[in-house]
Amino acid sequence: MNYSRPSVRRRSMLKAAAATVSAPYFVPSRLLGLDAPSNTLRIGSIGTGRMGHGDMKEAVYRGLDPKLNARVVAVCDVNLERARHAKGEVEAIYEKKLGPGKYEPVKAYQDFRELLGRDDIDGVTISTPDHQHALNGIAAANAGKAIYIQKPFTYSIVEGQKLVKAVRKNKVILQTGSQQRSDQRFRRTCEIVRNGYLGKLHTIEVIVPTDHGKASADPETVPDDLNYDLWMGPTAKRPYTSACVHPLKGYGRPGWLQVEQYCRGMITGWGAHMYDIAQWGLGTDTNSGPVSVKATAEFPDRGLFNVHVGYDAEAEYANGVKLVSHNGAPGVKFIGEDGWVWVARGKWDASDQNILRTQLKDNDVHLTVSANHMINFLQSMRSRQDPIAPAEVGHRSNSVCVIHHIAMKLGRKLKWDPQTEQFVNDAEANKMLDFDHREPYTV
Repeated sequence: MNYSRPSVRRRSMLKAAAATVSAPYFVPSRLLGLDAPSNTLRIGSIGTGRMGHGDMKEAVYRGLDPKLNARVVAVCDVNLERARHAKGEVEAIYEKKLGPGKYEPVKAYQDFRELLGRDDIDGVTISTPDHQHALNGIAAANAGKAIYIQKPFTYSIVEGQKLVKAVRKNKVILQTGSQQRSDQRFRRTCEIVRNGYLGKLHTIEVIVPTDHGKASADPETVPDDLNYDLWMGPTAKRPYTSACVHPLKGYGRPGWLQVEQYCRGMITGWGAHMYDIAQWGLGTDTNSGPVSVKATAEFPDRGLFNVHVGYDAEAEYANGVKLVSHNGAPGVKFIGEDGWVWVARGKWDASDQNILRTQLKDNDVHLTVSANHMINFLQSMRSRQDPIAPAEVGHRSNSVCVIHHIAMKLGRKLKWDPQTEQFVNDAEANKMLDFDHREPYTV
């Protein structure tokens, strides 16, 4: 089949978008009519490893819905073998679902910048390691692409500020991969809390799992198919070891998740999900956060792995609500003067089961309803309206995680100003809000 490129080039489309004051986001003109012959949303997947595989396939399968009409047309991974494998998987799905010759061959890339340079790609999924999120996300926003980005939003708070700014400046859609927002139990819990059905809220308890295990940092030979310099990206160079990157075979849990240079550990790995729900229920998820935080954590000798293991923390909001957190089975518990609600994936409970059957009134706060996170993203690409977890939400939820991590490292109580996004009179803590980015991978 003959797949022609869009007739309207990106430069012209950007000028048109800038002239359309009523349109809050950049959308290629070829997508403005659902009945148009070329209205297919074209998606590229950046990062096709453990989580990226899932995000890529979600985009593939959900995009088959004629009302969404999206196709993955490009895949990218610094490990070219993984990118080629992803290409084969996507094409196999389309071969089965659409039939031979009824889909566009998928292009595999090793460098995300080449994928973003294509004018015919409308949006991307970004499922790279945490230390790459800002680099990939800002570049995607500047290229005018809609973005589905894995949590945590960015590695540092300053990076998060820059990514939010890039998203709004370029008027693109961004969905943070905080998929618990697209789960009815989590949404209903937050509505119960936001509307005062627990009475005055005084405590939120957040529980996240614990990391474990050890690994060796002994140097190894860099695989031929891996662009290791690009994988390190903005971080300082270090000798390659597979335990620090990802398994040479298969898609098991990668070691970078436990190496602080690339990830802060479970405080962001699971904390990004659970603190997000705490923020949503409290109504501080778009422009606020705690005003103080203190934390203790265990950092035992585990060889290469150096993120925290167990931790205990307490933060406080300006309205007096306490946010306490520790390790255990993941979940969030909201405690008010008249009862409590606990929610986790696939289950919830309350001090009184009638609380779970609460029916909202017309004048109550009704939170955005989403039954599927990827569908919500694709719908937002078409409607040009914010998805359920936009850039500001992703940034603020992650900020709660990051200030907890900084408190762990310093071992003392910190005062935080959520408006200036700075620690109060604490130069040492403020220095930890970002890290030195290695050239040329700056943001």
